[in-house]
Amino acid sequence: MSFLFGNRSSKTFKPKKNIPEGSHQYELLKHAEATLGSGNLRAAVMLPEGEDLNEWIAVNTVDFFNQINMLYGTITEFCTETSCSVMSAGPRYEYHWADGTNIKKPIKCSAPKYIDYLMTWVQDQLDDETLFPSKIGVPFPKNFMSVAKTILKRLFRVYAHIYHQHFDSVMQLQEEAHLNTSFKHFIFFVQEFNLIDRRELAPLQDLIEKLGSKDR
Repeated sequence: MSFLFGNRSSKTFKPKKNIPEGSHQYELLKHAEATLGSGNLRAAVMLPEGEDLNEWIAVNTVDFFNQINMLYGTITEFCTETSCSVMSAGPRYEYHWADGTNIKKPIKCSAPKYIDYLMTWVQDQLDDETLFPSKIGVPFPKNFMSVAKTILKRLFRVYAHIYHQHFDSVMQLQEEAHLNTSFKHFIFFVQEFNLIDRRELAPLQDLIEKLGSKDR
């Protein structure tokens, strides 16, 4: 959410995805920002009374894309073909890219290349009105939840890469509070609606448990 970053001018990795002002989704986003501002993240992620689950997940997915976009945008100079020749999250986890359309067989590539593929792919999904309808009354497709789960699963990998490979740079830039708050919000959200398989979260399991225990 924008309040995490204040009014600083932050470069984003990809163009920010805007939700049209005046739309119902924009109102939902404002509601989410207001409840996030209260500091209770567990309450902030809950489905507001009377709202559509798909729409709530859509609005938050767009917001997480924008947050990760900003966070990765701050450390792109440290994430290079040389420093990150593979897309990894520590020594035990390596990711190969495939989108099922342009690249069907998973390919091994550098982290900046992988994240570029990933964020471009997510952007294409968010811009597709048949998947993420922005107009009132246009229904979400039957496969919406499975698309949203795939997007969130892949966005998690960017957090995992930043934490494992670039946390020193994040600390040098004094961005760790933004990163931690953003990631905590993300994790509470995906846990609330069971959107990412626990095995996929393994690279950051210790951190997830720590963030959760502080909130109990």
